[in-house]
Amino acid sequence: MSSHPALILNADFRPLRYFPLSLLSWQDALRAVFLDRVSVVAEYDAFARSPSTKVRLPSVVALRDYQKVDRTVPFTRFNLFLRDAFTCQYCGQGFAARDLQFEHVIPRSRGGATSWENIVAACGPCNALKADRLDMRPFRKPARPSPWNLLETSRRYPHNYLHESWVDYLYWDSELVG
Repeated sequence: MSSHPALILNADFRPLRYFPLSLLSWQDALRAVFLDRVSVVAEYDAFARSPSTKVRLPSVVALRDYQKVDRTVPFTRFNLFLRDAFTCQYCGQGFAARDLQFEHVIPRSRGGATSWENIVAACGPCNALKADRLDMRPFRKPARPSPWNLLETSRRYPHNYLHESWVDYLYWDSELVG
């Protein structure tokens, strides 16, 4: 049962967060249901059992009260690699996340900040080659992504876990292509 997380939707039925995706463990989801903080929108074909009760596990829950959502993207390793499409910004090759590193365009030793606007994804060899140099430029100028930029990029990559009951709620605000 530990592999049955619940997608959390705001009261307007949009995910609270896309990156990282807003999820609750099945235990926390059931607790929220019993405390009347969420409504169950969809369920798994799995159950939690006690000696006297059998309850279906929620796969999608919606908050009863709307929560104001901060629409800025958190500066995380995964989000940075996703922004750069898991591609080294110096050689242009694609890599698995485990084979990429943070690279300061303007090195910290020269006053460069650790921020969206100064960090790019780089493979180990390119990161070592660049070191403290200023003459190597990334393919794309680094910038803070919007949640929608990351959502579009993420569609090209398989999710580690994406239950079929979540799909309608993750992409309902996307432009339809006819």
